Amino acid sequence: MPGLPTDEIYLEPDRDYSILVSAADSVRFTMARCLTEYNGHACATSSFVDETGATMEWHDFGLIEGPGWAANAVGGAYELIRWARFARAQEIERKALSVLDHVLEDGFIDPATGLIYGYRKTDTDGRFLNYERTNEYFGPGSMARIACQMLWAADLIPGDSRADRLTDAAKGVMGWIDDHLRDAPNGWFPRRCKPNGEHYRPDDPIFDHSGDGLFILDLMREHTERGMHDYTTALRAKLDVFARAGGMYGSINHDTYDSHESVSYAVAFRALLRCARLLVDPSLRDLAYSSALAGLAGFQMAEDRNGVATKGLLWMEKSWDTAYLWENAEASLAFIDAALDRASEGERSTAYQRTAVTILRAAAKHHYGPYGFLTEGVDWNNHVGRQHHFDQAEFGAIRYTEPFLNNLHIVEPTLRYVDHFDPGHDVERWG
Repeated sequence: MPGLPTDEIYLEPDRDYSILVSAADSVRFTMARCLTEYNGHACATSSFVDETGATMEWHDFGLIEGPGWAANAVGGAYELIRWARFARAQEIERKALSVLDHVLEDGFIDPATGLIYGYRKTDTDGRFLNYERTNEYFGPGSMARIACQMLWAADLIPGDSRADRLTDAAKGVMGWIDDHLRDAPNGWFPRRCKPNGEHYRPDDPIFDHSGDGLFILDLMREHTERGMHDYTTALRAKLDVFARAGGMYGSINHDTYDSHESVSYAVAFRALLRCARLLVDPSLRDLAYSSALAGLAGFQMAEDRNGVATKGLLWMEKSWDTAYLWENAEASLAFIDAALDRASEGERSTAYQRTAVTILRAAAKHHYGPYGFLTEGVDWNNHVGRQHHFDQAEFGAIRYTEPFLNNLHIVEPTLRYVDHFDPGHDVERWG
């Protein structure tokens, strides 16, 4: 069965702490401990906090916020709107819309170029293209990811003036990519570029095969499907580059440099499957399963390791084998997509469903403290050091999280899972 391990890894439901309770706790933590105001708009206090919501100023992400990869303001707002609609929580939706206003109105989008500055330094109010707080370079794939999130958020608020502004911003990003971004020598998208589109650090070991470029494919597909611009020819060309290379699975995370990262396989599967539908190309669907989903399954842990609850979670990459939870959320989404794609195939679809929910149940074991905090990662192999673990344990969960990313990203797969595969859930409980 392509895309599944030989022996299925499965966790039974926890009747005392369901995946819905887990998602609700993540939302509760973000709403109660991690929001402030800027120019009258809601925003994150920080992109790196502890279990109380306190800013970790010592970390690269501590004094930044915004729509960029690590900060994820648009993605976080999208997750909160989805939860608000599910839980019938108007205040959560109001805050989420205010976060979108923050991104749209508070200096992150350059209307002249279409560039999105991903980060605001909270102590100086500077705007920067990268998490290292410089404007020397940025990840064009990550900027495309923000643009995709803008389109998905716009879909949730049709008729709202914000939807048009989000769509226009996404068009601006794609326009900048068309006009400025230079391909890597192998024909793939460069991992990093300068603000004028020239290559930055081509000596980066994964410069020409980062999975971050998959988000540009997704943005091209979104534009094509929505009738905004026809990228059919360009998509076919880039997908051919991807296929001839055997996949582009290098680190999406900006601070690691592996050629094989679990989240890249998850993102690739979803992108390939969607492109296969758009282009009516069964070979892309086959590649999605035989390469991307099959590779993703190889990262999943079949047991608890070093006394830590890791069964069902996926580790990140060989050089950094912690199980990060935003990546696990993406993996769950990939298996949900597979289950829906194989819906007519009975047992196969059920197997994908079980893998998707197992990942969510495994993640749900790692909330800590009284406020609903979900750790950024489960460090079962002591990669980051015991000083950063709860209770100074040699192996265990990390004491920090990114509120809009690692903490909150499980909302989308949780809601998609219950909507499609558990329609009897008790909506009233979450009102």
